[in-house]
Amino acid sequence: MVAVDPVVVAADSASPGSDRIDLFGIEISTMRRAEIERRIVVHMSNSGRTLLHIATVNPEYVVAAHRNPAFCAALRNADLRLADGIGVVLAGRWLAGTAVERFTGVELVQWLLEDLERTPRVFLLGNAASIADLQGRHPIRVVGRWGGGTPRPEDDDASIERIRARDATVVLVGYGAPGQVEWIERNRAALEEAGVYLAVGVGGAIDYLAGRTPLAPELFRRLGLEWAYRLVREPWRWRRQLALPVFACWVLRRWATGWTSSGHR
Repeated sequence: MVAVDPVVVAADSASPGSDRIDLFGIEISTMRRAEIERRIVVHMSNSGRTLLHIATVNPEYVVAAHRNPAFCAALRNADLRLADGIGVVLAGRWLAGTAVERFTGVELVQWLLEDLERTPRVFLLGNAASIADLQGRHPIRVVGRWGGGTPRPEDDDASIERIRARDATVVLVGYGAPGQVEWIERNRAALEEAGVYLAVGVGGAIDYLAGRTPLAPELFRRLGLEWAYRLVREPWRWRRQLALPVFACWVLRRWATGWTSSGHR
């Protein structure tokens, strides 16, 4: 575990005019969804592309980053960290006084597969059944998939070879945290060499969009309570949800000190 108190270390906004806030040592983008989409489109249009690594961050990620130094380093190295969980949005508002717009992994994947005007060549890594279903729904954009791989280093070469063989330009990695974030960062150079210019750790988004896991009702999604709906349906996930009260305690402790993002009462 990281030997620091995350509440003491950081919950501060970045410098004035910045497009991100620092939330317990993890920088979160404050760009609006339209700006994020525009940045992705511009990046995809540039020649001589480098890899753009996007991570969608929820409170579980923040807590895990303080318990797992390797995951923390990989998450900090991602090029863009979006607010996925409602807890991240609320923490940004309460602690940094900054409006943070939610852009979930499900919404991002849906935009890439359905609404993005430019047609990417998408490769899917993750649950075999879900990625097969998703490829069937989007055969024009999903050019390849592999459900037999894992986020372990010994499978990296096989994954990269399949991605290269399909001439993919976008890779969506559904290995969950911390595996998917560490996988992308560990393979950044190999992905760039293979011609990939966008990689996103999408967690369970593939399962949702493939119809394998039902989406929460609209009211739950509007309130940011998808986690509660899924916990009711899948109570065995309760151990993973223990990160939520931990994160809430960090936020409340920081808020109780009266410190704002600039460090003044």
